[in-house]
Amino acid sequence: MKSDLEDYLHFLKIERGLSENTIKSYHRDLTRYFSFLESRDITQWDKIDRYIVLDFLEELREEGKSSTTIIRMVSSLRKFHQFLRQERKTDNDPMQYIDTPKKAQKLPKTLSIKEVEKIIEAPDTSDVLGIRDRAILEVMYATGLRVTELISLKLDDLHLSLGLLQTLGKGDKERIIPLGDVAIKWLEIYLENSRQELLYKNKKEKPTILFLNYKGEGFSRQGIWKNLKVYVTEAGIEKDVTPHTLRHSFATHLLENGADLRVVQELLGHADISTTQIYTHISKNRMADVYKAHFPRA
Repeated sequence: MKSDLEDYLHFLKIERGLSENTIKSYHRDLTRYFSFLESRDITQWDKIDRYIVLDFLEELREEGKSSTTIIRMVSSLRKFHQFLRQERKTDNDPMQYIDTPKKAQKLPKTLSIKEVEKIIEAPDTSDVLGIRDRAILEVMYATGLRVTELISLKLDDLHLSLGLLQTLGKGDKERIIPLGDVAIKWLEIYLENSRQELLYKNKKEKPTILFLNYKGEGFSRQGIWKNLKVYVTEAGIEKDVTPHTLRHSFATHLLENGADLRVVQELLGHADISTTQIYTHISKNRMADVYKAHFPRA
């Protein structure tokens, strides 16, 4: 059975072209599923029925897993069992009569424009690392890039004379994103000053990655997250802010200022516009708050 899992992960990478992080997510879900099957001494796909899967999902609930986690697990199992049938490893599909749990719609957290500005202006731009961090924050907010996309940017992905950058998103889908004048300015300062100095600290190689850490190497996702936390604290903002919060804020501020939903979808790299539509709810909620705060008869 475990060899079937390896075949599936290979299929996701080669045939589906999914990102490394997405494949890792599937791997985690299915490894947890396999542990459950082993605890029940189940060694054949034909022995799994819907009641065994329901027992597994109930065990996750008893462990206190969130509804989001369980919904993702159901999706992972559904796709995996479909793969097993397509590959004729079994004629059985225990997911056929299992409904996906309903997810309570949760609006993503966003920052006001003033809060974003406080965070972006927090780095000390009198030193090398401060200039780099200012450039990183400017690019994050100006483009709405995912963290993985940000740390994967290469020098060749920048087209500053055109005011554009290119990136590979989920499923290796390329998209072109405009850069604002302020982001371009700080990128140029970073490239002319900070990056050259950081590059000298890497004795092994001369990386083409755009943003370098203090060792002259590419950033990790955790490195970006930790740096952001420092500047959120320095800016005096008590909200729980993650790199994705800047992405949410980017989308929300665009819509609040009249951007077309389809344009925002393209900028974010969403395959389905329904994913982008959640930001219209945020805009409406904020509109209602402004109305209540300022209209005398609200």
